Amino acid sequence: MVRDYPLPPTAAEISELIKKRLAEATASSGARETVTVEWNQQPLHVEVIDVPLSYLYFNPATHRIRAQRSHDPDQDRALTEDPYSAESQDYLAFLLQAEPADPNRRDQDFEQLKESLKDFGQSDPGLVTHHGVLVNGNTRAAALRELGRQSMRVGVLPESFTWADINAVELSLQLRPDKRRDYSYINKLLAMEEQAALGKTKEVIAKEFHVRVSTVEQGRWILGEIREQIERSKKDGSPGLRLIDFEDDQEKFKELHRAWDTTRAKGPAQADALKELRLAAITLDFAKTDVRLIENGAFHEEYLKKWLPEGFDSASTHSDELAVPGLGVSLPSEPDALAVARKINDEVLRVKAEMKAATGVSVEEKKQAGDRFLQVKDAFDRALDQAGRDSRIRKRKQLAPARLADACADIDQCVADLVQARAANALDENAFDEAVVNLRESLRKLARQAGRGIAYPGEGVTWLIEAVSDEDAS
Repeated sequence: MVRDYPLPPTAAEISELIKKRLAEATASSGARETVTVEWNQQPLHVEVIDVPLSYLYFNPATHRIRAQRSHDPDQDRALTEDPYSAESQDYLAFLLQAEPADPNRRDQDFEQLKESLKDFGQSDPGLVTHHGVLVNGNTRAAALRELGRQSMRVGVLPESFTWADINAVELSLQLRPDKRRDYSYINKLLAMEEQAALGKTKEVIAKEFHVRVSTVEQGRWILGEIREQIERSKKDGSPGLRLIDFEDDQEKFKELHRAWDTTRAKGPAQADALKELRLAAITLDFAKTDVRLIENGAFHEEYLKKWLPEGFDSASTHSDELAVPGLGVSLPSEPDALAVARKINDEVLRVKAEMKAATGVSVEEKKQAGDRFLQVKDAFDRALDQAGRDSRIRKRKQLAPARLADACADIDQCVADLVQARAANALDENAFDEAVVNLRESLRKLARQAGRGIAYPGEGVTWLIEAVSDEDAS
């Protein structure tokens, strides 16, 4: 749900200044600037005025850096408790200029925005509440402050706007197809989740975000999996992973969802085992093409088992049993392969969380976690290398039949084209005859190769050899 933040400490002073400047703009005989926003699916035209940057506050509810707030848990907590303190506003400014996946690094998009503002000035106005909280233009305000500018042009929302209205307007502006700087992937998922919490259907959310309904469903699934990963990475009260730790894994999660959804037809347990092993590989920072080599839940038994360090797959071979009321029997709660896959993923998550923890973990513990991380990554690397070789062999085995299937489809299409050409009296008979001669030569080559080394050829190969032999004999 949308949180109602308090008013800034200088809200009354800011509101008075904004009202005066709005009155001056209205009374002016010159051209008045307005900006149009969408509110309740209707255009809303608001006056644009010039406001000192010192009177403007960064928006603590902005979706742009929602996931990045967890970069520093202490500052995130302080931001939640007092969003308008100097420390909290400085933290927001820091996040607005930082790279989404790694806030310790400066975002090049921010640098480009800053250069543009320096060379050409502010082309589009921001948007602000009557009490000085920026709704749109937070990043521009941060750049203008770094450039030493004193004021910013902003449109002023109606004084009656609630935080729900403010959030809706921000999303409508940022999700336009021509927006200049997109939300990061995780922040877009969080924004979708927030809209669903407001009671909006997935069809409405898809329309607002300019995506398909299936993309909304996929995004909600991915965000749920990421949240579960974060919870499972916590061990004995120690810090876990953060949302921003998954910012660079967008395409890997999308492929994971597609693979999981496809495998569900074969069995939910098999799909979940595949999911757990792929999630572990994602956490270990393997590339998308490597993660793709984990094709089923048997990857552990076939490849990974012999390489894993001790303790990573030491799940009980039988998970806790569930009693069936009235029958006096018990069933295992989940198959062995799934239990082992969960154990592997849990261990990988906790090792990485310890390795990345800023507090609550000693230097020695972090070093041990780093060593364990490298050990399990090496095990996965060896297993993935073997799986890749086997996959290439399978593809080579399947290549010849696949090409012949394509040739059959082309011949079937040729039949249809031949009928149409004859009906229109447009067939080039000489060219067609020459093509058939080429086909005969290709079939002879195929027959010679197909008959080699096969003691007992099947029906298809037998027909091919006999057909070519009969044609040669005649």
